[in-house]
Amino acid sequence: MANVKVVLPGDIVDTQSDGEAVLRLGPGLMQHNDDIQATTGGVLHASSDTNQWWVGSNRRRYVAAEGEPVVGVVVGRHGEGYRVDIGSAHDALLPLLAFEGATKRNKPNLAIGAAVYARVAVANSMMDPEIECVNAHTGKSEGFGELHAGFVFRCSLGLARRLLSASAPVLAALGAELAYEAAVGVNGRVWVKAGSPEKTILVVNAIRNSEHLDSRQCKQMVKELLDRQSL
Repeated sequence: MANVKVVLPGDIVDTQSDGEAVLRLGPGLMQHNDDIQATTGGVLHASSDTNQWWVGSNRRRYVAAEGEPVVGVVVGRHGEGYRVDIGSAHDALLPLLAFEGATKRNKPNLAIGAAVYARVAVANSMMDPEIECVNAHTGKSEGFGELHAGFVFRCSLGLARRLLSASAPVLAALGAELAYEAAVGVNGRVWVKAGSPEKTILVVNAIRNSEHLDSRQCKQMVKELLDRQSL
């Protein structure tokens, strides 16, 4: 979308769909008969790569939407899987077989408190969300699964979505200076792992500080953090 468009609850959204691509609705949008309707106020966004539309706002609580990546924490286990806190109104269900290579005899054994990177598989108002750590079509993890070691922290939902864009300036600025790993969930949780606790803290601080900075300011901020810690 070339122009910024603000929508209010009840507004009809023109998705400009050609009818061939599958339209994916994210947070803040719902289908009502043949129309797409906004359910919350905010800025309308669209992704040409996934044909997904959503409304961005400063909402504090994450609302699960199918296909979105999330970082969650295991809070319980039941007979067929795990309960995972993803920051939404209800815990998500993570089936034991929703992992690459998982079988009835070979199942993952996640501890309470373990962090996982997953994709929302089912999300609707009638049932608890369900997440998966595998692509159901290919059987591959594609980067999803348990997150070992590292550190999980929270950020705003708006910053999380910006970090997932290909042009996230703070991640590029950090990558140019040091080696690290990161997994970003649209639920406002980020997992990072660097070579040492000091570097991990630097990455966390840089990401948190970047929310209202442009590309040039991000580069300068990262440089100042590196100089301050002499890394």
